[in-house]
Amino acid sequence: MDTERLRQFQELIALEPDDTVLRFGLGELYIEAKDFASAAEQFAEILRLDPHYSAAYRYLGQAYAALGRASEAETVFQQGIAVAEARGDLQTAKEMQVFLRRLHK
Repeated sequence: MDTERLRQFQELIALEPDDTVLRFGLGELYIEAKDFASAAEQFAEILRLDPHYSAAYRYLGQAYAALGRASEAETVFQQGIAVAEARGDLQTAKEMQVFLRRLHK
C-alpha cells in the first residue's frame, strides 16, 4: 500500500471534508489495500454528501460484499442502479447489475 499517498489524501480530506472526489480517491486506495471497512466508510460518506454519485454506490456495494455484508451490498447495488439509470450512467448501472447477480450465486 502506498502509505504516502494515503497520508496525503487523509490530510487533504481533513482540510476539505466535503470533497467527494478526494474521498473517492481515498476509498479507491483502501479498496486496493483490501481495507474494505475503511473503503466503505469513505463511500458511505460520499453518498451522504451526494446521493447521486453513482460510482460510489458501486464501490460501497463491493466493499460490503467483501466484508460479508451481502444484504447491505444488495441494497446499495439496487439503489445505485436506480440512481445510475436516472442519470444516464448506463455503464455503471450494468456493472452493478453484474455484481448484484454475483451476490446471488
